[in-house]
Amino acid sequence: MRSLFHPAAEDITVEGILHALADPVRAQIYAGIASSDSSLSCSNFLRVNERNIPKSTLSQHFRILREAGLIRSERVGVEMQNASRCADINERFPGLLGAILAAHKVQMTGMPGKKK
Repeated sequence: MRSLFHPAAEDITVEGILHALADPVRAQIYAGIASSDSSLSCSNFLRVNERNIPKSTLSQHFRILREAGLIRSERVGVEMQNASRCADINERFPGLLGAILAAHKVQMTGMPGKKK
């Protein structure tokens, strides 16, 4: 099996983050991973925003999030476990992820501070 690409913290760019989170499905996946206390498997996201996501499409979404530096993925048996790299990104771009995730929450719920 080939190893997974994870950019070094200094190679993460704002443009890469914005591109990765421009897709609503990826934004929802990342919000779920970022709000979790532990790593999550890809299978946790087979249904996003009330839509079934094919495994091949889901793999593509996770690759884009990983290559943008937003998540760290690790093979555990037959599954991939994914964790947020919030600490790395917040050190490089303070406040960026918080602002993006807060805006995403407002967009999803229609109001700040409420869950849909």
